Amino acid sequence: MLIKFICAIPDMAHFGASALFATIILGCSSSGAYSNTFSALITDQQNRPLTDAVVELISHKPLSDTAQPVASVAQQGLMFTPFVTAVTRGSLVDFPNKDKTRHHVYSFSAAKSFEIQLYSGKPEQPILFDQVGIVALGCNIHDYMQAYIYVGESQLLAVTGSNGLAEFNQLPAGDYQLKVWHPWQLQAFVEQTLALGSITQLQFQLPVADNVKPSAPKRGFGS
Repeated sequence: MLIKFICAIPDMAHFGASALFATIILGCSSSGAYSNTFSALITDQQNRPLTDAVVELISHKPLSDTAQPVASVAQQGLMFTPFVTAVTRGSLVDFPNKDKTRHHVYSFSAAKSFEIQLYSGKPEQPILFDQVGIVALGCNIHDYMQAYIYVGESQLLAVTGSNGLAEFNQLPAGDYQLKVWHPWQLQAFVEQTLALGSITQLQFQLPVADNVKPSAPKRGFGS
Protein backbone atom coordinates (compact mmCIF):
# COMPACT_ATOMS: atom_id res chain seq x y z
CA MET A 1 0.00 0.00 0.00
CA LEU A 2 1.30 3.46 -0.91
CA ILE A 3 0.16 6.35 1.28
CA LYS A 4 0.76 9.96 0.31
CA PHE A 5 0.98 12.46 3.14
CA ILE A 6 1.41 16.15 2.37
CA CYS A 7 1.94 18.70 5.10
CA ALA A 8 1.56 22.43 4.49
CA ILE A 9 1.26 24.61 7.57
CA PRO A 10 2.38 28.18 6.78
CA ASP A 11 3.32 29.40 10.24
CA MET A 12 7.03 28.63 10.57
CA ALA A 13 9.53 31.04 9.09
CA HIS A 14 12.92 29.35 9.41
CA PHE A 15 14.46 25.94 10.03
CA GLY A 16 17.21 26.63 12.58
CA ALA A 17 18.64 23.50 14.20
CA SER A 18 15.46 22.75 16.12
CA ALA A 19 13.69 19.42 15.84
CA LEU A 20 10.43 20.08 14.03
CA PHE A 21 8.72 16.80 13.38
CA ALA A 22 5.91 15.42 11.30
CA THR A 23 4.33 12.51 13.09
CA ILE A 24 1.99 9.75 11.96
CA ILE A 25 1.16 6.30 13.23
CA LEU A 26 1.93 3.25 11.11
CA GLY A 27 -0.63 0.69 12.21
CA CYS A 28 -0.29 -3.03 11.58
CA SER A 29 -3.55 -4.95 11.59
CA SER A 30 -4.35 -7.15 14.56
CA SER A 31 -4.81 -10.13 12.24
CA GLY A 32 -1.06 -10.21 11.76
CA ALA A 33 -1.19 -9.20 8.09
CA TYR A 34 1.79 -6.90 7.86
CA SER A 35 4.98 -6.39 5.91
CA ASN A 36 8.34 -6.41 7.64
CA THR A 37 9.69 -3.94 5.11
CA PHE A 38 8.85 -0.26 4.91
CA SER A 39 10.05 2.59 2.72
CA ALA A 40 9.41 6.32 2.92
CA LEU A 41 9.87 8.61 -0.08
CA ILE A 42 10.59 12.14 1.12
CA THR A 43 10.12 14.95 -1.41
CA ASP A 44 10.20 18.73 -1.30
CA GLN A 45 7.27 21.00 -2.17
CA GLN A 46 8.04 20.54 -5.89
CA ASN A 47 7.90 16.75 -5.48
CA ARG A 48 11.66 16.45 -6.00
CA PRO A 49 13.41 13.69 -3.98
CA LEU A 50 14.89 15.20 -0.84
CA THR A 51 18.42 14.25 0.17
CA ASP A 52 19.61 14.30 3.81
CA ALA A 53 16.18 13.85 5.40
CA VAL A 54 16.13 11.73 8.56
CA VAL A 55 13.34 9.19 9.03
CA GLU A 56 12.90 7.59 12.46
CA LEU A 57 10.50 4.78 13.36
CA ILE A 58 9.60 4.48 17.04
CA SER A 59 7.92 1.31 18.20
CA HIS A 60 5.46 1.18 21.09
CA LYS A 61 7.03 -2.17 21.94
CA PRO A 62 10.66 -2.23 23.10
CA LEU A 63 13.09 -3.48 20.47
CA SER A 64 16.06 -5.67 21.25
CA ASP A 65 18.81 -3.66 22.89
CA THR A 66 21.70 -4.24 20.49
CA ALA A 67 25.01 -2.40 20.65
CA GLN A 68 25.32 0.37 18.10
CA PRO A 69 28.48 0.67 15.98
CA VAL A 70 30.65 3.76 16.38
CA ALA A 71 29.54 6.31 13.78
CA SER A 72 31.93 8.59 11.91
CA VAL A 73 31.75 12.21 10.79
CA ALA A 74 34.96 12.93 8.89
CA GLN A 75 36.56 16.16 7.77
CA GLN A 76 37.64 15.63 4.19
CA GLY A 77 38.12 18.13 1.40
CA LEU A 78 37.57 20.88 3.99
CA MET A 79 34.03 19.64 4.56
CA PHE A 80 32.19 17.47 7.05
CA THR A 81 31.11 14.17 5.55
CA PRO A 82 28.40 13.09 5.73
CA PHE A 83 26.38 16.30 5.94
CA VAL A 84 23.65 14.61 8.02
CA THR A 85 24.24 11.65 10.35
CA ALA A 86 21.58 9.82 12.36
CA VAL A 87 22.49 7.89 15.53
CA THR A 88 20.63 6.37 18.45
CA ARG A 89 20.91 8.02 21.85
CA GLY A 90 23.92 6.54 23.65
CA SER A 91 25.97 6.17 20.47
CA LEU A 92 29.61 7.10 20.05
CA VAL A 93 30.79 9.21 17.10
CA ASP A 94 34.35 9.56 15.79
CA PHE A 95 35.55 12.73 14.05
CA PRO A 96 38.58 11.72 11.95
CA ASN A 97 40.42 14.54 10.20
CA LYS A 98 41.48 13.34 6.74
CA ASP A 99 42.70 16.76 5.59
CA LYS A 100 46.25 18.11 5.68
CA THR A 101 45.11 21.14 7.63
CA ARG A 102 43.97 20.99 11.24
CA HIS A 103 40.33 21.43 12.26
CA HIS A 104 38.61 22.56 15.47
CA VAL A 105 35.27 20.76 15.65
CA TYR A 106 32.60 22.07 18.01
CA SER A 107 28.89 22.18 18.81
CA PHE A 108 26.95 24.48 21.13
CA SER A 109 23.68 22.58 20.66
CA ALA A 110 21.50 21.80 23.68
CA ALA A 111 21.53 18.09 22.82
CA LYS A 112 25.35 18.00 22.88
CA SER A 113 27.92 20.70 23.54
CA PHE A 114 31.57 19.78 22.94
CA GLU A 115 34.85 20.87 21.40
CA ILE A 116 37.72 18.98 19.81
CA GLN A 117 40.41 21.60 19.61
CA LEU A 118 42.91 21.90 16.75
CA TYR A 119 43.90 18.42 15.71
CA SER A 120 45.00 16.19 12.87
CA GLY A 121 44.26 12.52 12.32
CA LYS A 122 41.84 10.71 14.61
CA PRO A 123 40.99 12.00 18.11
CA GLU A 124 41.88 9.63 20.92
CA GLN A 125 38.28 9.21 22.09
CA PRO A 126 34.95 9.28 20.27
CA ILE A 127 32.20 11.60 21.53
CA LEU A 128 29.18 10.17 23.38
CA PHE A 129 25.79 11.47 22.22
CA ASP A 130 23.49 10.72 25.15
CA GLN A 131 20.58 13.13 24.63
CA VAL A 132 17.89 13.07 21.96
CA GLY A 133 17.91 16.12 19.69
CA ILE A 134 19.62 17.89 16.81
CA VAL A 135 23.35 18.65 17.06
CA ALA A 136 24.70 21.33 14.70
CA LEU A 137 28.43 20.97 13.98
CA GLY A 138 30.92 23.67 13.03
CA CYS A 139 34.65 24.30 12.69
CA ASN A 140 36.31 27.29 14.36
CA ILE A 141 38.90 27.46 11.58
CA HIS A 142 36.62 27.10 8.56
CA ASP A 143 33.38 28.99 9.20
CA TYR A 144 31.58 27.56 6.15
CA MET A 145 31.93 23.98 7.41
CA GLN A 146 28.56 22.76 8.63
CA ALA A 147 26.91 19.43 9.41
CA TYR A 148 24.20 17.91 11.60
CA ILE A 149 23.81 14.88 13.83
CA TYR A 150 20.27 13.68 14.52
CA VAL A 151 20.17 11.81 17.85
CA GLY A 152 17.06 9.64 17.98
CA GLU A 153 15.47 7.49 20.65
CA SER A 154 15.03 4.52 18.30
CA GLN A 155 17.49 2.23 16.57
CA LEU A 156 15.33 2.45 13.44
CA LEU A 157 16.91 5.43 11.70
CA ALA A 158 17.67 6.18 8.06
CA VAL A 159 18.99 9.17 6.10
CA THR A 160 17.68 9.63 2.58
CA GLY A 161 20.06 9.61 -0.37
CA SER A 162 19.67 11.37 -3.70
CA ASN A 163 16.58 9.24 -4.49
CA GLY A 164 14.78 10.57 -1.38
CA LEU A 165 14.21 7.06 -0.04
CA ALA A 166 14.53 5.77 3.52
CA GLU A 167 14.18 2.00 3.69
CA PHE A 168 13.70 -0.36 6.63
CA ASN A 169 13.79 -4.16 6.74
CA GLN A 170 12.92 -6.84 9.29
CA LEU A 171 10.40 -4.71 11.16
CA PRO A 172 8.51 -6.56 13.93
CA ALA A 173 4.71 -6.41 13.91
CA GLY A 174 3.19 -3.48 15.79
CA ASP A 175 2.50 0.23 15.65
CA TYR A 176 5.19 2.75 14.82
CA GLN A 177 5.47 6.47 15.24
CA LEU A 178 7.21 8.03 12.27
CA LYS A 179 9.30 11.20 12.53
CA VAL A 180 10.80 13.15 9.63
CA TRP A 181 13.41 15.92 9.93
CA HIS A 182 15.53 17.93 7.51
CA PRO A 183 17.97 20.81 8.21
CA TRP A 184 16.19 23.15 5.77
CA GLN A 185 12.57 22.37 6.67
CA LEU A 186 10.32 25.40 6.74
CA GLN A 187 7.30 24.45 8.75
CA ALA A 188 6.12 23.10 12.05
CA PHE A 189 3.89 20.06 12.00
CA VAL A 190 0.90 18.78 13.88
CA GLU A 191 0.51 15.20 15.02
CA GLN A 192 -1.55 13.00 12.74
CA THR A 193 -3.00 9.61 13.63
CA LEU A 194 -4.03 7.64 10.56
CA ALA A 195 -5.85 4.32 10.72
CA LEU A 196 -4.09 2.94 7.66
CA GLY A 197 -3.89 -0.73 8.38
CA SER A 198 -0.86 -2.44 6.88
CA ILE A 199 1.58 -0.02 5.20
CA THR A 200 4.58 -0.82 3.07
CA GLN A 201 5.28 2.57 1.48
CA LEU A 202 4.69 6.20 2.33
CA GLN A 203 5.32 9.37 0.33
CA PHE A 204 5.90 12.45 2.46
CA GLN A 205 6.17 15.99 1.13
CA LEU A 206 8.30 18.22 3.32
CA PRO A 207 8.51 21.95 2.44
CA VAL A 208 12.12 23.12 2.66
CA ALA A 209 14.02 26.35 2.11
CA ASP A 210 15.91 26.68 -1.15
CA ASN A 211 19.30 26.24 0.49
CA VAL A 212 22.39 24.63 -0.96
CA LYS A 213 24.66 22.48 1.17
CA PRO A 214 27.89 24.26 2.16
CA SER A 215 30.86 23.71 -0.08
CA ALA A 216 34.57 24.36 0.33
CA PRO A 217 36.10 27.40 -1.41
CA LYS A 218 38.01 26.46 -4.53
CA ARG A 219 40.99 28.54 -3.49
CA GLY A 220 42.54 29.93 -0.34
CA PHE A 221 42.68 26.81 1.83
CA GLY A 222 44.90 23.78 1.84
CA SER A 223 43.45 20.33 2.15
